[in-house]
Amino acid sequence: MALNPDSLWAFSPMHRLQWEEAQQKDVILYPEGMVELNQSSAEILKLCDGSRNLDKIVTDLEEKFQAHGLKHDISQFLEVALNNGWITEH
Repeated sequence: MALNPDSLWAFSPMHRLQWEEAQQKDVILYPEGMVELNQSSAEILKLCDGSRNLDKIVTDLEEKFQAHGLKHDISQFLEVALNNGWITEH
């Protein structure tokens, strides 16, 4: 499924994003298992609260990390997240 950059993205209610002390990283929990996330992926998903589209997520992360040119990487990750059911259009 292709990512619509104008959609507002929300973390799926069928999954839970949380810090896992045993792994020392953020994870996605769901009935069938767990996905370990790197810091970048976790930061992106934390912004998927139903109030941001792709451009707003990019802007917020570029400001937070004082970086530029993140749109392509963020867009690619959101497409993976969408196809895995971790985020939904809101």
